[in-house]
Amino acid sequence: MEIIGLDEEKIKAISDKKQEADWVRDYRLKSYKNFNEIDMPKFGPHIDLDFSKIVYYKSNDRDDAIKNDWNSVLKPVVDELDELGVLESEKHLGGMGVQYESEVIYHSMLEELEKKKVVFTSIEVAMREYPELVEKYFGKIVTNDENKFAALNGAVFSGGSFIYVPKNTKLDRPLQSYFRINSKNMGQFERTLIIVDDNSDLHYIEGCTAPTYSESSLHAAVVEIYVGKNSNCRYSTIQNWANNVYNLVTKRAMVDENGTMEWIDGNIGSKVTMKYPCCILKGDNSEGTCITISVASSGQEQDSGARMIHLGKNTKSNIISKSIARNGGNATYRGKVYIDTEATNSVANVKCDTLILDEKSKSDTIPINSCYNISSNIEHEATVSKISEDNLFYLMSRGITRERAMELIVLGFLEKFREELPMEYAVELNQLIKRNL
Repeated sequence: MEIIGLDEEKIKAISDKKQEADWVRDYRLKSYKNFNEIDMPKFGPHIDLDFSKIVYYKSNDRDDAIKNDWNSVLKPVVDELDELGVLESEKHLGGMGVQYESEVIYHSMLEELEKKKVVFTSIEVAMREYPELVEKYFGKIVTNDENKFAALNGAVFSGGSFIYVPKNTKLDRPLQSYFRINSKNMGQFERTLIIVDDNSDLHYIEGCTAPTYSESSLHAAVVEIYVGKNSNCRYSTIQNWANNVYNLVTKRAMVDENGTMEWIDGNIGSKVTMKYPCCILKGDNSEGTCITISVASSGQEQDSGARMIHLGKNTKSNIISKSIARNGGNATYRGKVYIDTEATNSVANVKCDTLILDEKSKSDTIPINSCYNISSNIEHEATVSKISEDNLFYLMSRGITRERAMELIVLGFLEKFREELPMEYAVELNQLIKRNL
């Protein structure tokens, strides 16, 4: 089944294909109405998309069942994912989900996590098996009328992950989802909903890739995360979309009392990225952290950053943004910190560092910082620099080539981000950075 272009009948066809409940179909149709009424973003990079040519849904009609054994997945797909390192990474994880085009094709989880009553599955399976839980949280943090691409996701979402970590449960290994676009003009619209109940911990990892085609592809995902009292959630992403992909994503977390949310967000590929992970620090003493890197090369615009909304008392947030621009690329930090009148004794820190590698590239820092009580504080620091010829000369005088010296300086610049990743993903990041220098 393949759906190109969009109208109400095509949205109903997606809903019928997935055998959804009435409330889900109604949500899709309302989202589509909002999509038609909401304008394109009035900030950030220019988005040049022909919505009539996008493939909004694509699946294998012969067998859409989610597999839990790689031997049951089509061999060409397995070979492709194996070459990307997906199969190798699984042994380090507590569970893995893989989405190929519009559908999740593979899912597994350790038996010990099942015994702990952890739920890790696709959003469609969760809607069938845990309908009351999904309906309670779905679309509440990211509504379907707040921006054009969140509305589009609400209309055509397919695949993505649902995770529920029960109270008093700590996961020793991360869970991971991997997303692959493999067709021209393909749109991928996964929907991820994560609930970390009180006194629990979760580390979730996301990876994304696509081959390069002349036609543009679209990735418009939505992620909603609920972090309970005294709980911790870390969401790590390394996306390496091809340079024909528009990566337009809405990610947001609601953090309860004494909870902690960490976004570790790496943007290496894509034609255009617009992504600003957000923490709503609702509970007293809650904390939010966002550490991002963006690498923009020729023909790329990385418009990324973070948003921290302080509502509870004694809340803390920390934003660290590292950007690299080369070969005419544009790497922009765009962020927002808001401290409410009731969020007394709160502290926010923002640090933006940009490394520009040539005369053709550019970078901007566009912050909005607002504090509405006198007992709270926001600190913002931004630096823009070039690679020092003195540093290059020093390294080259030790017998290191200029290319290798530049590579070492860049990797050192990104050290804060790399040290937050599990070892195997830090190694992967190093390889991605080297290929993009």
